[in-house]
Amino acid sequence: MPDAALRLKTLAEQMLGAPLPVRLRAWDGSEEGPPDGPVLVVRHRRALRRLLWKPGELGLARAWVAGDLDVEGDLYEALDRMTGLFWERDTEDTASPGAGGAGARSVKALKRALDALRDPGMRSAVQSFAALAGPLPPPPPPREEMRRTRRGHLHTKNSDKEAISHHYDVGNDFYELVLGPSMVYSCAYWERPDGTLEDAQRDKLELIARKLDLKPGQRLLDVGCGWGSMAIHAAREHGAQVVGITLSSEQAAYARKRVADEGLTDKVEIRVQDYRDVVDGPYDAISSIGMAEHVGKARYLEYAQDLYALLKPGGRLLNHQIARRPVADESAYQVDEFIDAYVFPDGELAPVGTTVSLLERAGFEVRDLEAIREHYALTLRHWVANLEAGWQRAVRLTSPGRARVWRLYMAASALSFERNRIGVNQLLAVKTPAPGTSGMPLRSRTWN
Repeated sequence: MPDAALRLKTLAEQMLGAPLPVRLRAWDGSEEGPPDGPVLVVRHRRALRRLLWKPGELGLARAWVAGDLDVEGDLYEALDRMTGLFWERDTEDTASPGAGGAGARSVKALKRALDALRDPGMRSAVQSFAALAGPLPPPPPPREEMRRTRRGHLHTKNSDKEAISHHYDVGNDFYELVLGPSMVYSCAYWERPDGTLEDAQRDKLELIARKLDLKPGQRLLDVGCGWGSMAIHAAREHGAQVVGITLSSEQAAYARKRVADEGLTDKVEIRVQDYRDVVDGPYDAISSIGMAEHVGKARYLEYAQDLYALLKPGGRLLNHQIARRPVADESAYQVDEFIDAYVFPDGELAPVGTTVSLLERAGFEVRDLEAIREHYALTLRHWVANLEAGWQRAVRLTSPGRARVWRLYMAASALSFERNRIGVNQLLAVKTPAPGTSGMPLRSRTWN
């Protein structure tokens, strides 16, 4: 009689010290656990072997990407149930980047029981787990979707270019499928929950343009310009002269074609360039939308100082950035294994207070902060829906593993924003022209 699910459930609950919150189906067809809701499917013993070779999150990620582990039913509910099992116990766990940085706590929850494989006190459970996994052959090589090595030091120009290429140079057609016609890969700004993604992204770009008070002929530097959406909007709708920079060659080629199609080549220049190499200031305004998560804490002050130096006195910076919650020991913050290996290599999040402090140390006067985390949850759910609706095409455009990575990371990130585990903020900062002045109107929130 098939009994793999019962044996696996018993071991999991022994490690968890609590009932398994989702139903479990094993490779032999057996099922155990709650009769309602989503089902965690272990399609092959190989999933267990991957976890024995890499106990914890990386082994779990490899099993998921390979298709050895899956969820049938509502993925959001499955992640939420697993997260709820651990959230109250471990409120000081470190958060990690997700969409445009974020959502790793939900992913962590799926593998928490498996961390017990490292616990010497769980020796008998580990032995039983190994017996259930079957003969342990040599570890399989990393899948193509995983970034294999990290070369050199973090956040050098070369390492940043390599990391950006891993995430963004996977095919513009794939991003069109996920992001929709706007081709904006950052949090949209929703007037109402039932609005369209395209309208919400247009409203976000317009909100940023108004916060920057863009006027015809002014120079805008768009740092991390992506596929050119902000640059095109600023030039077309506000008459700005725009320089957009990205480290992704595929993004730049796509953005240049869009600029040409819009007839804006006299107003928009797209460069493949590191922000540290921009020397043609001063600019009237700078937008940095979903880019600062890639900078890293060791380089953040340098990033802020470089942007400050590129602005005219009275110039404005709009920094749109995901933030994690602070933890008791900030030195203990670690980048999540799954996110680092499969999604955003070398990405780091900081609490919003840290970001404000570093901008101020660089010389900026921070004038406005708008928290919009609920907007990112809505945005991510739309991206997941786009991916699921075009699943077969997404697989053809990339790979089954890549599509699975994106589905998991975006769904988990949506839940993290909804549950207030990570946030996203727009910070408006000014290069104050002289002591006692700000260059800002008395009522600065004219964009409301």
